Amino acid sequence: MIQRRTVGIIGTGNVGVAAAYALFNQRIASEIILVDQNKEKAEGEAMDLMHGQLLVGNVKVRSGSYEDLNDTQVIVITAGVGQKSPDESRLELLNRNAAVFKDIISKLDKHAPNAILIIATNPVDILTYVSQKLSSREPQRIIGTGTLLDTARFRALLGNYYDVDPRSVHAYILGEHGDSEVPIWSQANIGGKPIEHNTIMNKPYKREKLEELFIQAKNAAYEIIERKGFTNTAIGVVIARIVEGILEDEKSVIPVSIYWSGEYGISDVCMSLQSVIGLEGVKNKITPDLTDEEIEGLTKSAEILKESLSEIQEID
Repeated sequence: MIQRRTVGIIGTGNVGVAAAYALFNQRIASEIILVDQNKEKAEGEAMDLMHGQLLVGNVKVRSGSYEDLNDTQVIVITAGVGQKSPDESRLELLNRNAAVFKDIISKLDKHAPNAILIIATNPVDILTYVSQKLSSREPQRIIGTGTLLDTARFRALLGNYYDVDPRSVHAYILGEHGDSEVPIWSQANIGGKPIEHNTIMNKPYKREKLEELFIQAKNAAYEIIERKGFTNTAIGVVIARIVEGILEDEKSVIPVSIYWSGEYGISDVCMSLQSVIGLEGVKNKITPDLTDEEIEGLTKSAEILKESLSEIQEID
C-alpha cells in the first residue's frame, strides 16, 4: 500500500502560506491541511493552491480543524500573535505567544500525538523549548527551523562572493536564530578547501570582508522587513526542506533548533546544532571540533536564551 504523506500547517499568515506553496510546488506532500482561527482565510488559501494542480500534479490541499490532523506525519506551526502596540515589551509579547502555544500544543497532543512538529514562529528557539516542555511527545520530535535560514543566506552570500554554486559552500551558522548567532568559520569550506587563510577562486582570504558577509546574513531579516514589511518566501522553502528531510527519511545533516544536553558544556536550552533528520525527527547530533571563540559564542547564545526562558510564565 502506498503511504500518503500528509502535512498540517497551523497558521495561514505570510509564512504559513509560503510554506504551503513550497510544499505544494515541490510535491513534497500528497496532502496539505491548513488550520487557522480564521477558517475562511484557510479555505481561501486552500482553494487558491488547489487551482494549480494542473501544472503541479495531484497534491490535495484543504482547510480543516485540529481533529483533521490525526493522520498527519508532520505539522508545521507558524501561528503566533504580533505586537499589540509599540509600547508592548518583548517579554509581554513572548508571554502571549507562549500562551498561544500552550493551547496549540494541548490540541495537537490530543488529536495528533504521533506527528513530528516543526516550529517556525519567532522567537523560534524559545518557542521550540516551550513546545517541548508543554508536549507529551519526545523532544526529538519537536524541531525548530532555527538557523537553517541564516545558514542558507550565509552560503548564498559566500557563493556569490566566490562565484560558486552555494550548494558547494559548506558553512554553518549555529546557536540562537537571532543577534547572538555564531558563524562557524573553523569548519567553513568550499569543495573541501577551508575558507580561512586560503585563496579560493583567485580571491585571497580577507577576514574583514567575510565578516561583512556574515553580518549581511545575520541582519537580512531586518533589511527585508524594512522593504516589504515581513519575511516569508525563504523561510517557506526552509520549512519545505525540513519536511522533505523527515518524510524521505533522508538522515540529512541540517542546522535546526533542538534540545541541548551537554554539547560543548551547554544544557537545557533549544538552539541550532547540526542534526541528523529523518522519520524519527532528530536521529542524532553532530558536534564538530570548534574553536574556543566559537564555543564561547554558543555559550553566550545559550545564556541569552535562558534569560528569556526564565521569565516565561506558561512553563513555570
